[in-house]
Amino acid sequence: MVATILYNAWIFLQIIIGYNLVVPLLLYVVWAIKRKPVAQSNSKNNTAHDYGIIVTAYEQTDAVPAAVDSLLKLHYTNFLIYIVADKCDVSTLKFDDERVIVLRPPETLGSNTRSHFYAIRNFKRAHDVLTIIDSDNLADPDYLDELNKYFDAGFSAVQGVRKAKNLDTTYACLDAARDIYYHFYDGEVLFADGSSATLAGSGMAFKTSLYRECLEHLDVTGAGFDKVLQKEIVSRGYRIAFSGDAVVYDEKTTKSDQLVKQRARWINTWFRYFVFGFSMVGLGVRKANWNQFLFGIILLRPPLFMFLIVSVFCMVANIWISTTALLLWVIGFACFVGGFMLSLSHAKADKRIIRSLTGIPKFVFFQLLSLVKSRKANKISVATQHYSSKNINDVEK
Repeated sequence: MVATILYNAWIFLQIIIGYNLVVPLLLYVVWAIKRKPVAQSNSKNNTAHDYGIIVTAYEQTDAVPAAVDSLLKLHYTNFLIYIVADKCDVSTLKFDDERVIVLRPPETLGSNTRSHFYAIRNFKRAHDVLTIIDSDNLADPDYLDELNKYFDAGFSAVQGVRKAKNLDTTYACLDAARDIYYHFYDGEVLFADGSSATLAGSGMAFKTSLYRECLEHLDVTGAGFDKVLQKEIVSRGYRIAFSGDAVVYDEKTTKSDQLVKQRARWINTWFRYFVFGFSMVGLGVRKANWNQFLFGIILLRPPLFMFLIVSVFCMVANIWISTTALLLWVIGFACFVGGFMLSLSHAKADKRIIRSLTGIPKFVFFQLLSLVKSRKANKISVATQHYSSKNINDVEK
């Protein structure tokens, strides 16, 4: 009896880990067969939407001027920019353009959502749409125009693409490779397959009324407000659209200590919020809602390095346990590697990103260190320290 229970538990463990290797490729096959563009408006330079652009900064403001400069060059002009400088010295934040409003909270907020609502409470006018930009982001000139297409088509939440602003180290390139993978499968493919794109923390926009409805009654602290927000949005029956052309350039991690602290917060976030996946799957089943069901499946997936390490363990163990299972694991890894390379190919990834893949073992090692520190991650650091000071022209070159 005990042997049977252990054997069944072993099979179950392999199934719940192994499916993560093949699901992305299965979703890709569905996407490739359908290849049906998501309906969107063709409007250009439409002034119907009034944007409140919220730029959040914590302790550091070095990158803010470049971020604001990129926003002031947006082709779509119906917006105001709100810089929430939390626990920052704002003496150097001087802007001549009246569309830029610098807000310095009298007390430390220490939370993304608190900063967002501080900006909302200080809106100069009733913006019907808000978009969230990190202080290290640079916006493509067509960013708002591309978002407009989806809001005009009836969507209330849109996730854009965060492309790499810097590829100057192996860590930055591997960070960019990870983003490409997630944007493709958890963004473009997932949305095209009838579900919702996952939120990425910035480069995203919402109807202001929906954002307030989802989060105003909550006080989300630590990393992961986007996890709470996406759960609230999808559980209400909305789909989060994905725009591959609404681009912001994001600073990638360049140093090992920066990587460890950032990933520790992200891992902590997954452990705190992965349970949302169970409720979302259950909700999808009860309501026969494909969007909610598939989105819940994706929320249950552990971070890449975690399920890859466990997968390697299972595969190696089957050398002595089951030749058939070993073969299935080999096929599963082939599916994952093939799917990963498909995402890089689809994005026409920079050659530096491709070359950096040889550094994956070292990258995984530092993420294991992050796992050890994840429990106290939000006490160790609140936000990622930024080092790059590039502007949009540097990136485009």
